[in-house]
Amino acid sequence: MMKRLFTLLCALCSCLLPVLRKSAATVSAQTGTTAYEFLNIPTSAHSAALGGNNVSAVEDDATFLFTNPALIANVADKTLNFNYMSYMSSSTKLSASFVKAAGERGTWALGGQVVSYGKMKETTANFEQIGEFSASDIAIQGGYTYMLTDRWSGGVQGKVIMSNYGEFKSTGLAVDLGVNYYDVDKGFSFGLVAQNVGGQVDALYDKTEKIPFNLAMGVSKDFANAPIRLSFTFQDLTHWDSDYYTVNDKKLSAGKRFINHFALGADIFPSDQIWVALGYNFRRANEMKVLDSSHWAGFSLGGGISIKKFKVGVAYGKYHASSSSVIVNASYAL
Repeated sequence: MMKRLFTLLCALCSCLLPVLRKSAATVSAQTGTTAYEFLNIPTSAHSAALGGNNVSAVEDDATFLFTNPALIANVADKTLNFNYMSYMSSSTKLSASFVKAAGERGTWALGGQVVSYGKMKETTANFEQIGEFSASDIAIQGGYTYMLTDRWSGGVQGKVIMSNYGEFKSTGLAVDLGVNYYDVDKGFSFGLVAQNVGGQVDALYDKTEKIPFNLAMGVSKDFANAPIRLSFTFQDLTHWDSDYYTVNDKKLSAGKRFINHFALGADIFPSDQIWVALGYNFRRANEMKVLDSSHWAGFSLGGGISIKKFKVGVAYGKYHASSSSVIVNASYAL
């Protein structure tokens, strides 16, 4: 029954994909702006430490729901997860997820994330302050993952996305579709995911904006003779035009445009309960350069520990030119 349900969900999403992509392409022709950029801010400390949007590392980690839904097949039953991230200035990101096994091969997952930008000044056209307003972005998501074979898993999840900026509000709908291949004997994992396939239902202003669609794939490899895992992630595989890669009003060369799709990550496992990770994201480093210096943007690091059913992960990275960020994850298997 669950396998038929998963097949039905995938078939439904396959039917929706051309419509959603056509809508996104039309919107892209209307405007160069992108709504809901907060969806690109990392939620998982482990994924962030590996360079950002890792889609292939196989772990018992509920936060991977926010990168590749197919990876949720590896999460312990009844796992409850809470996350915190310090963003720019007084902005913060909070998120949570819950993962529940469904039979021998299926897994359900629910999640939500909110970015609060705090209070902002409300002014007239002449810059006279007339009050204050709150600004926030919210996403609620739910999905299902199924072990198609002993090595292949597939996941699909839907999202309802909302922005609230004072009296201006918008709503969007999107889906994530992901697959993962994992050979435990060879320590090899491959992940492929289409993130944020969808469009706006209601726009903040007169024109609708495109949603930050991301087609990403990655590989991760363990080594039998060393407690190390390397990860390579390729992102934004549908964006190769020079206009998309303009930094500080300068168009990047073909070589830099290519390398900007690439992120590197390395895990070190001192024990079965501890992980330490380092990563480098080329695009983030190039986009945040100021006076030819990236000020360590692009680099990330983190670590985590498991104590019985309790897991904690912490990561450091730079996701805005004005400040650095810390991500904290805490999970417990009920």
